[in-house]
Amino acid sequence: MDYLTAEEVRAWQPYPLAPDGVTPRKRARRRMELTGQWAPWQALGRRMAIGCVALEITQRCNLDCTYCYLSESSEALKDIPIEEVFRRVDMIFEHYGAGTGVQVTGGDPTLRKRDELLQIVRYIKSKDMRASLFTNGIKATRSLLEALCEAGLEDVAFHVDLTQRRKGYNTEAELNAVRQAYIERARGLPLSVFFNTTAYPGNFHELPALVRFFIANCDVVRLCSFQLGADTGRGVQRQRVTVSAETVLAAIQEGAQAKLNFGAASAGHSACNRYAYGIVCNGRVYDFYGDPAFVHKMLAATAHLKFDRADKRRAVATMIDFLLRNPRLLAGFASRAAKAAWSGRRDLLAAKGKVGKLSFFVHNFMDACQLDRERAEACSFMVMTPQGPMSMCVHNAKRDDYLLVPAMLKKEHKVMFFNPVTGRLQADKPDKLAVTVTRKNARGRAGKTSQTSAEHISK
Repeated sequence: MDYLTAEEVRAWQPYPLAPDGVTPRKRARRRMELTGQWAPWQALGRRMAIGCVALEITQRCNLDCTYCYLSESSEALKDIPIEEVFRRVDMIFEHYGAGTGVQVTGGDPTLRKRDELLQIVRYIKSKDMRASLFTNGIKATRSLLEALCEAGLEDVAFHVDLTQRRKGYNTEAELNAVRQAYIERARGLPLSVFFNTTAYPGNFHELPALVRFFIANCDVVRLCSFQLGADTGRGVQRQRVTVSAETVLAAIQEGAQAKLNFGAASAGHSACNRYAYGIVCNGRVYDFYGDPAFVHKMLAATAHLKFDRADKRRAVATMIDFLLRNPRLLAGFASRAAKAAWSGRRDLLAAKGKVGKLSFFVHNFMDACQLDRERAEACSFMVMTPQGPMSMCVHNAKRDDYLLVPAMLKKEHKVMFFNPVTGRLQADKPDKLAVTVTRKNARGRAGKTSQTSAEHISK
């Protein structure tokens, strides 16, 4: 394995804008070709310019997860000004264009002022990009979700698992009460609902049952994502032990009681992301990607289509319209659909023809001290730093380099600098920013010490 050295990690820079004439999608394809990831299953460079970009609008969080990727300095930092957030949204658009998925995240983004959160989502929508809210759900009330939908939010991803150490919940099965409450909050809203779960030794044995919970609620839940705990950030737990991408895939299939093809379509590096698509009927899962060759053909032919993720009927109508214009693909699709319907005829009858869908995703984050060069270069999951997009795993290995820096703002024709430590604007750019971690703001590993301090010289 070709791991980045500590010096290479420090020297790794955010991506600059592409040279003239190179479209974001072509640039993505070039990255996949150079890393050996350009293949018929590859969506990056074919359907999309990037998988998604994380927009961190706060570093604060109301939980303290044992596998947290945030920096030990995070809780001591003030929220960056909304002008700086807008500037980063502009950079996402300049790098990847319309249709890009923007994860509004943190910390927990719901800790940001409500009106600012709405403004941010509205601004992303004005750029014709797709806004997704990534939250632990504690403050994501029905009222807030309704307002965010009106502002243009398309997806909400609730992260719930045992690493969050929520009081009164000792098993993933007990946490299903929290998940169910979140599902009811989002029910009926024009949102795609996702659930994120950190997979680690402490909950691995419960993953099959958790998959069954998501299958039972696939009328609302569209995607269940399992993210392997990694040795990074301020988290106190570091061990994967028996948990790997392959064992998690096996656990998902055990819960689904179906063999799912996780290699027919994906984005980025095959060692990072694995994706499967299930059709659910009468509680039984059928693999929608059972014929990889046909999936590849459809992936190439439909790369230009834009599906409305918040409106199932409109998304289906888009696909039907495409198939009617492409009779050969229609014939292939109809033939396979007929075979699947015959195979599942008993379930179709029992469910009175009602069919749902559920996607399964496994995200294999890398440890901060073991960053595979090829995977970093083929990354499909970026975070927007003040200077540009950067691979999430590389960013997590040196988060303070991008947090402990002032933001330059123009105020009434004057250039001012926002100090994230004090939360104040100042005329002069500070030479260095120092954060003191105390008992009050310490999280993760720092919480185990009485008082520490960390200094970083701003660039």
